[in-house]
Amino acid sequence: MTQWEHLTALELGRAIARGEVTIPEVTQGALERIAREDQVYHSYLTVTGEQAMDRAHRLQAQLAKGVGPLYGVPMGLKDNLCTRGVPTTCASKLLEGFCPPYNATVVERLEAAGGVSLGKLNMDEFAMGSTSETSHFGPVRNPWDTQRVAGGSSGGAAAAVAAGLGWYAIGSDTGGSIRQPAAYCGVTGIKPTYGSVSRYGLVAYASSLDQVGPLGRDAADCAAVLEVLQGWDRRDATSVERTYGPLLSQLNQPLNGLRIGLPAQCFPPELDGQTARCVRQAAQVLKERGARIVEVSLPGLEYAVAAYYILASAEASSNLARYDGVKYGWRAEGTQSLEELYCRTRTQGFGLEAKRRMLLGAFVLSSGHYEDYYRTALRARAVIDQGFRQAFGQCDVLLTPVTPAAAPRLGESLSNPLEMYQGDLYTVPVNLAGLPALSMPCGLDGEGLPLGAQLIAPRFEEGVLLRVAHAFQQDTAYHKVQRRGGLEG
Repeated sequence: MTQWEHLTALELGRAIARGEVTIPEVTQGALERIAREDQVYHSYLTVTGEQAMDRAHRLQAQLAKGVGPLYGVPMGLKDNLCTRGVPTTCASKLLEGFCPPYNATVVERLEAAGGVSLGKLNMDEFAMGSTSETSHFGPVRNPWDTQRVAGGSSGGAAAAVAAGLGWYAIGSDTGGSIRQPAAYCGVTGIKPTYGSVSRYGLVAYASSLDQVGPLGRDAADCAAVLEVLQGWDRRDATSVERTYGPLLSQLNQPLNGLRIGLPAQCFPPELDGQTARCVRQAAQVLKERGARIVEVSLPGLEYAVAAYYILASAEASSNLARYDGVKYGWRAEGTQSLEELYCRTRTQGFGLEAKRRMLLGAFVLSSGHYEDYYRTALRARAVIDQGFRQAFGQCDVLLTPVTPAAAPRLGESLSNPLEMYQGDLYTVPVNLAGLPALSMPCGLDGEGLPLGAQLIAPRFEEGVLLRVAHAFQQDTAYHKVQRRGGLEG
């Protein structure tokens, strides 16, 4: 391992700006590491080596004083973000080989900031899953223990950062798909406020819940990337037009007097003891930094998982109707009629979890069940949103677990889908309310696997989240511990 692979994205950016290393050198090194190690982790679906090296040489030739902090830093993109001329498959057979004719807005913004894409990252099919095992191309394996899942659906993004196969990654979060894999893989990830980062060019799963965000080695890296990503986009009808302030410059502000709330509902007796202990220890570290710890209530949490899966599945049923073998993507051969083309293409093209969610969505939207399920879920969503508003009347930031326990073994979750859905208890309420939330490593369980703590803030308060996480990481080293394939990295 070279010395550059140990650096954070910001540290590498500074080294590039000072001329201590060239962009082609670090890009070539990252590509060689992917070729050597990713056959184990399977975090990448497409590696764009030739394009990456070409861009690295062009950026190096244009290197000048005053470049942005991420200029020339190699990274990866989740495979549900459209990339011009580069396959965007959403890890599904239905989009195998599909190359969009345009870039997602976040891809454009990263390119403008001097980013170097190493390729497209593995994920759950159409972002439907919590383990990155539903990928048509095979599961992602956790760099801490390759017999365990990396989390999902942004499992490839989290695994790539954890394994040193890119300095940061861009994922998407519909119900925890950035935060949960970040927790399982011992990295930092932030799901921004809904509407603060453009969804133009993000292949939709559930349009009222999806949000793009970064995963990095620490909170500072996430702040730098989010500064690039955030902002209004006229091409996205859900994008919020407002002033988005700087994030990096806020990181070192003190926490004195900041109220951090521990919701009683997030620490039930059945919660894994090691998880509860690590999150409460994180609260103590923040208290020593000057924050005040307060006990709060978060009403409505008990409705979150059911409401989320009803609403997300309903939206997925609508969004995935476009994949019919006619307009683009894979199509079944040898069909004799349009109806048979639709049926065989969708039957053979979608995986089991995608089918399960589309069928559930069609069911709850049907005339006989719309009022009983879909409308009830919308009312529950309003209750959850009000619960957060009530909690933020007593505190500035909420601190909860990200997941009930560390990463499960491969195959365990898929054998019990309902249990897998319940594992999203702490993450899905945030998406239902459109709030920003961050996952940061906060400890290890008895088997040496990473555990994550979740910070939640009111809308557009990403700066506060990142400041709290940065303060925690100044006094702890959990974000610096890396364990790759069972060996210390």
